[in-house]
Amino acid sequence: MSLPRSTILADPAWRPSPKAKLLWALENAVGIVVLAAALAVWMFVDDRRGWQLVAGLALVALAVLGLVVVPLWRFAVHRWEVTDEAVYTRVGWLDQESRVAPISRVQTVDTERGPLERILGLATVTVTTASSAGAVKISALDLPVAEQTVLRLTAIAAQHRGDAT
Repeated sequence: MSLPRSTILADPAWRPSPKAKLLWALENAVGIVVLAAALAVWMFVDDRRGWQLVAGLALVALAVLGLVVVPLWRFAVHRWEVTDEAVYTRVGWLDQESRVAPISRVQTVDTERGPLERILGLATVTVTTASSAGAVKISALDLPVAEQTVLRLTAIAAQHRGDAT
C-alpha cells in the first residue's frame, strides 16, 4: 500500500493580502532592533571585538531570515477559504497547520486589528468554534476583505441554526 503524495486537505483558495509580507517583516524587525540595541550596548561597554563580530554576523543572518525569507515563505504557505460548509485555513512557515472548521460549529466571528495592521490597512478574522483546538484565525487580510468575510460568515452561520456544539 502506498501513501498519497499530497495531503488529504486540498489547498484553500485565497492568500492573505500582499501587504502581509510587510506586516510579518515589521513584526520580526521589532525583535531584530532589540537584539541590535543589545549588541550596540555590549560593544560600548566591552572590548571583546571577536565575539562581537560573531554576534554581529549572526544578527545579520537573523535579520535576512526574519525580514526576507520568513515573510516570503509564510506568504507562499498561508491560505484561507470560506465556503457554505466550512472555514479552511493553512498557516505556518516551518511548522504548517491545516484546519477545517465546519460552519455548524461556528460560535462567533470577530475582527482584530493590531497597531501595525491598522497602519497597513489589514485585519485578522477570528472564527471561534466549539472545538478544543481553539479559534481559527485568518490573518493579514485587507480590511474590506476582512469585513466582507465577517458578513459572509455571519450570514452563512445564521442559516445553520444549530447550537455549535
